[in-house]
Amino acid sequence: MNTYNMNQYQRNQVSTASPEQILLMLYDGAIRFTRRAISGIEENKPELKLSGVSKAMAIIAEFSNSLNHDIGGQIAEDLDALYHFMMRELTSANLKNDVEKLKNVETLLVDLRQTWAEAVVLSKKELNAAEISVNRSQESYAPLSVSR
Repeated sequence: MNTYNMNQYQRNQVSTASPEQILLMLYDGAIRFTRRAISGIEENKPELKLSGVSKAMAIIAEFSNSLNHDIGGQIAEDLDALYHFMMRELTSANLKNDVEKLKNVETLLVDLRQTWAEAVVLSKKELNAAEISVNRSQESYAPLSVSR
């Protein structure tokens, strides 16, 4: 597949994805870029490390910026603190060529992605159950006939 077709495929994939799928794609990207940074350090390729770190940081910063503290409350605060911790770790890893810090960030991202994926599945199950319940209640509804 050539570059144009791949970019078109990616654009189509994003434009047709649900918000939940986009979130998971972003986690996949942050994980992939963190792994790229690890490879950059291990293979002594500074441009690969820098590219991976900067792209992972951009995604994590977007996660942080998209939090709604009014609705999310303590969970949003905790996630924000975790995202800022990851960005500090990425910065430090970049400056010190510290693979362990990158691996710690990778582990956090993988765990968060798994948690969100499980939440999406549970949410879909609950939504489907609610829809089934509504459909059943509508089936049993019989309007009273009005006679004149």
